[in-house]
Amino acid sequence: MSSRASLTQAGLNLIQQALTIYDSDLKLAVCNARFAELFDLPEHLTRPGATFEETIRHLVTRGEYGPISDIEAAIRDRVTTARAFEPHYMERTRANGRTISVEGAPLAQGGWVTVYTDITDVRAQEQLLRTRSELLSEEVLTRSEELAATNRRLASANSALEEARRELVEIEARTRTTAEMVPAHIARVGADRRYTFSNNRLPDVMPGRPSSVLGMHIADTLGAQAYDRVRPHLEAALDGRASTFEFTDETSSRRIRASFTPDPLEPGAYILSQDVTEETQTRAALQQTRRREMAAQLTSGMAHDFSNLLTIILGMQSKLARLTDDPEAQRLIAATLQAARRGGDLLGRIADITDQRRWQPRPLRLSGLLDDLHTLAAPVLPTGIALEIEDHTTGLLMLDPGQMQDALLNLVLNARDAVSPAGTIRIATREVQETWLELTVSDTGPGFSPRALTEGLAPFFTTKGDAGTGLGLAMVYDMTKLAGGSVRLENPGTGARVTLRLPLRRGGALPASGLVLLVEDSPDLREPVREMLTAMGHAVVEAASVAEARALAEGLPDVALVLSDVDLEGEQPGTDLVGLLPGLPVVLMTSLPAGHPLHRRAAALAPVLAKPFGPAALSHALQAAAPRMALP
Repeated sequence: MSSRASLTQAGLNLIQQALTIYDSDLKLAVCNARFAELFDLPEHLTRPGATFEETIRHLVTRGEYGPISDIEAAIRDRVTTARAFEPHYMERTRANGRTISVEGAPLAQGGWVTVYTDITDVRAQEQLLRTRSELLSEEVLTRSEELAATNRRLASANSALEEARRELVEIEARTRTTAEMVPAHIARVGADRRYTFSNNRLPDVMPGRPSSVLGMHIADTLGAQAYDRVRPHLEAALDGRASTFEFTDETSSRRIRASFTPDPLEPGAYILSQDVTEETQTRAALQQTRRREMAAQLTSGMAHDFSNLLTIILGMQSKLARLTDDPEAQRLIAATLQAARRGGDLLGRIADITDQRRWQPRPLRLSGLLDDLHTLAAPVLPTGIALEIEDHTTGLLMLDPGQMQDALLNLVLNARDAVSPAGTIRIATREVQETWLELTVSDTGPGFSPRALTEGLAPFFTTKGDAGTGLGLAMVYDMTKLAGGSVRLENPGTGARVTLRLPLRRGGALPASGLVLLVEDSPDLREPVREMLTAMGHAVVEAASVAEARALAEGLPDVALVLSDVDLEGEQPGTDLVGLLPGLPVVLMTSLPAGHPLHRRAAALAPVLAKPFGPAALSHALQAAAPRMALP
């Protein structure tokens, strides 16, 4: 027995009352010496592990409860009562004539504690009082006895209530802690529209709002615009109808999903609010990808057949041109050839829209991309047209440079056609609420026609007649949807303006060499991580164990960073690489929960990246591990 357990047992033995604690399996957990003395029990029934049934059988057989005709039934009844784990208080006279009180209370983790008190002397004093108090009426004596018994029961009930109160406090604390860990705002609003509960996560979901909202009116907390959006759903919940909906918070530009649930106990409603901006952006990108795949399936066969027909037409017209010298025939042949070639170009543009392109972002500075765009666009702009560029972005952003440049060049050429022979084209960029990257291309031309404002993004819509294909803006729309963004056409007053909004994703810096040692023993897990690293511009070398990783790191002097899983094949965990490769920054990956010993050990040694993760989290972890890293 440990010293602490010995001290505890010694303290229990000093108590003048008998005490026992049985666990949820009705096995003795602890008792004091007074328990053995009071019931004259053999030693084996006072040791931890002795069953309640064994002890009852011993007492019943010995006559502790008086004459009993059916011993097994008596034992069974007492065991069944014990399994109910309910608070109780009783007084009984033993076979030896002594009177004891029995007070039991259940424990939160199962089982119960029982205190046995010999009250023989107390009862004798009560009897003596009855005998000697001739002046007291029988009713007063009876009331006194009842009051004494009631007080004892009340003390037992108070003890049970105190234990219940403690359990409720613990449950409330655990519930609040759990609610505060949830990445969403959980709240309750009363019938007066004021908050009665909040997990203080509102500013995480809707930036700019207060964190402490208890007692505040929901309209004052959310603001007029947001409250107008949620009010019908809140009123429905207060009337007993649950609902879930999404809306865009104009203040923060975040997409919010809100659920309103009626309070079944009293007037009010529970509210669960989540920031689903990235989910919405990803969903939009996925929908566009599926639409592209369907369009590709529908058009690939048609494009193939039309290409064959155009090839035949071109061949036959070329042959016909060699067979005749008639000027009129040559003119018609030339027009036919030109139309056929234009049809081929159109098929090529359709293929560009319906091919298997993917949004492949990598970290880049937007200012550099815009400088390159200016270099490409300047030669095709007449001398009377000025191209102005204002970039208000900061740091590295995750963008697909090829698709971005194609889209912006399309918009610049459209604007050129609108303002020719003279005017101004302006490109401006800004970051919106750490949520969106906004790019606008505006011009000083006549602006969009009413029809163009509504149909301009549709494929094949054009205002240029035979000179246009109607696919330029459609390709821009396709690019933004692949990225999870949106396009808006408008006439701001003078000229036209096209606004692109793309998800704002910060890009981490890259190591000077770009070489990352990826250590992961699962090929299925290694492949997506490798693709994320290469998409960021890194070169990658791979290993499956600590020994293999150490050999590669020592043999390749240009390794800039190690990215390793914690749990690897072999006897050595990935955490050993921190000590084995002291000259290299190490980032550890794991899917283990934060409380797991290996996770805690890893966090004490190096930055830990929790699986699953995306490019943004990976980039942030690499930059945090090696702040000196920069784009080459």
